[in-house]
Amino acid sequence: MLTILSASKHFSLPLEDPVLKFLVILVIILFAPILLNKIKVPHLIGLIIAGAVIGPNGFNILPRDSSVVVIGTTGLLFIMFLAGLEIDLTEFKKNKWKSLGFGMFTFSIPLFFGILSGYYILGYSILVAVLFASLFSSHTLISYPLVSKLGISKNRAVNITVGGTMITDVLALLVLAVCVGMAQGEVTTTFWIRLGISILIFGSVVLFGFPIIARWFFKNVSDKVSHFIFVMVMIYLAALFAELAGIEAIIGAFLAGLALNKLIPHTSGLMNRIDFVGNAIFIPFFLISVGMIIDFNAFIKDFETIKVALIMTILGIGTKYLAAMATKKTFRLTDDEGNLMFGLSSASAAATLAAVMVGYNVIIGETENGEPIRLLNESVLNGSILLILVSCTVSSFVSQKSAKNIAEEENENSLSEGNDEEEKLMLAINYPETVEPMTNLALVTKSKKNTDQVYALNIINEEQNESSEKNAEKLLKTATEIAAAADLKLNVLKRHDSDIVNGINNEIKEHKITDLIIGVDNKKGFSSAFMYNLYNGYLNSESTNVLVYHSVQPVSTVEVYHVLIPDNAHKESGFFKALLTIWNISRNSGAKIIFYAEENTLKMLENIQKKATVDAVFIPLSNWNELPEIANKMKTDEALILIMAKRGMKSYRPEMRHVPLYLDRNFKDKNYLLVYPAMVGKQEDSYGLHTRSFNNPDDFAEIGKLIGNIFR
Repeated sequence: MLTILSASKHFSLPLEDPVLKFLVILVIILFAPILLNKIKVPHLIGLIIAGAVIGPNGFNILPRDSSVVVIGTTGLLFIMFLAGLEIDLTEFKKNKWKSLGFGMFTFSIPLFFGILSGYYILGYSILVAVLFASLFSSHTLISYPLVSKLGISKNRAVNITVGGTMITDVLALLVLAVCVGMAQGEVTTTFWIRLGISILIFGSVVLFGFPIIARWFFKNVSDKVSHFIFVMVMIYLAALFAELAGIEAIIGAFLAGLALNKLIPHTSGLMNRIDFVGNAIFIPFFLISVGMIIDFNAFIKDFETIKVALIMTILGIGTKYLAAMATKKTFRLTDDEGNLMFGLSSASAAATLAAVMVGYNVIIGETENGEPIRLLNESVLNGSILLILVSCTVSSFVSQKSAKNIAEEENENSLSEGNDEEEKLMLAINYPETVEPMTNLALVTKSKKNTDQVYALNIINEEQNESSEKNAEKLLKTATEIAAAADLKLNVLKRHDSDIVNGINNEIKEHKITDLIIGVDNKKGFSSAFMYNLYNGYLNSESTNVLVYHSVQPVSTVEVYHVLIPDNAHKESGFFKALLTIWNISRNSGAKIIFYAEENTLKMLENIQKKATVDAVFIPLSNWNELPEIANKMKTDEALILIMAKRGMKSYRPEMRHVPLYLDRNFKDKNYLLVYPAMVGKQEDSYGLHTRSFNNPDDFAEIGKLIGNIFR
């Protein structure tokens, strides 16, 4: 009998048992994408509809209790955090005026038409009409996960929309604060001073203080779980600071993403964990929690509710479309980019719901019957629910279609303009201390399309004992786990050979390796044995770029790379592949690059940057002997990259022989990378350089434009 009573208690509606509640939500998250993908419906819509069905206004299977709200709120913060984290800051700076323009369009157009509708059609007072209009001036990037999944989060339309979202949401929430304050008689000079100072302090702490804290933490704490928990703490801390400053938590999460953008490489294991947990658990929870708010019965209560709901829906979607099209025309964007901006910005959810609940809970008087008079009435509250449902549906469909079109176009361009040569990367692992730095370097140097052509090699000397076999397995296992955390398959190679260098060179030939990474042990440095193996072994592989890496801090914490390029480096077969490697380091880690080279080479680099944007500065280099002077200018958290040359190459200089000794003496506490481009191979022809004479400066500018698209 007790068992039956216990079972009936477990299965009574709404479900209260935490195991059953979580199981129901996980089943929805699991099957919604599978079922809806078959009928080409964005799974975001399925999660929202599922929330409406199982929620208190549907079949009342689950209550919208504190547990759902807490995890759902985390999902919303994750959406905004990922938007700030994945944005290309260099493109963001480049498009800042476009973002400002879009932000003003997508705020002012809905606000203007909303005030007119509220005042003249619905008969609200001017104060209530302004607050009513602010409800659909803001928007939520609910479709951002769709765009991110398709790999176009760095597209300029996405950058413009994300930047504009911050602007319009801040302005809309400020309008909310002012309207509520005026209704309660609190808007005074003190109010404006307090609000301005608090927002300024909040922004400064997050944007300038968080990177300092995060860089220290990532440099001093190696535990990967702690890294993820630290990120969660930063998200919620920024959200809390935002609320204390008088604005919504979502703005804090977005700024936290911007603050940590350069410290979490987009190809890193930490980024993969953040993206996975957010898209697997937190964001679906948020969408389901939004669906639980929807009450279809509210729309048929009276004509006033229907009228308000229709006006809000038409205005909310129509004015966002006008704003996106105005931005497209103003800045000459493509049709798909304009539609993507509309799709991303048309969803009203979190900010709208927060604003309407604040307005609904503000009591400004009483009727003769003693009933409260609210700043925003129940019709507006119910109308916002319909707006959320319809706008999220439109947003998902439009975003998915336009994002797919853009992704397909970008793939076609990369295939038609890209380098046909297959990239194969090999890590020659020998020392335990160099395994993690070398693997992380491989993650930030590889191209996007190279997902399964990375190898880790350990040579076991035949004369060594059994412990060497176990040590090799341990080193390779460590590298594999680090790569797997970033969703990269690492091909493990273990070879028995009496000569380590010959063993490595044989594996290079067998697997047609294009890039070899060698680690410099911090304790041994450039020992005589290492130098002998380098000059008489590794560099003898003429068709392979050789990268010699020394690391004392994680690659994610390096702020600036100083890159020295010798004269005639462009004439080397492997130069542009080596340059692409450096470009990828900046693009994937967010670090700034300072290039030092002769004038013509800099002109070529500047033209590449116009097509493939990275944060770069170009400084003329008159003499290779300026290295000590440049080194003295380097600060903490800055690293050095030298493009070297093997003896007999056109860019070789005798001074290069002394570079290892100089680095051993002066760079023990800094990261550096020596890049030896290949001497022969198909790289030159694949870039079309065999047709270029390089006889005058115009040739350098032209070649920069030619390969710029390849570097994108």
